[in-house]
Amino acid sequence: GQIFGVADQLLGASRIRVMCADGKSRLGRIPGKLKKRMWIREGDLVVVQPWDFQNEKCNILHRYTKTEASYLSRRGVVPKSIDIY
Repeated sequence: GQIFGVADQLLGASRIRVMCADGKSRLGRIPGKLKKRMWIREGDLVVVQPWDFQNEKCNILHRYTKTEASYLSRRGVVPKSIDIY
């Protein structure tokens, strides 16, 4: 139930517009336990989990650093639809 996404736009109040690998743009929410630990900027590769009851929203589970994202891109793990690294 988890997919890759790219942080597209910062909206404030721990919300981010995320372009997901399945082609949908979702409203991502950073949970409280990750809010202070994980600073997310536009263009970061993230792992999201879409909500079961509202498919246009998701939780952000993890952010990859630029080094990790380029490594995953070289290995072919990141889908071509969101591969900007």
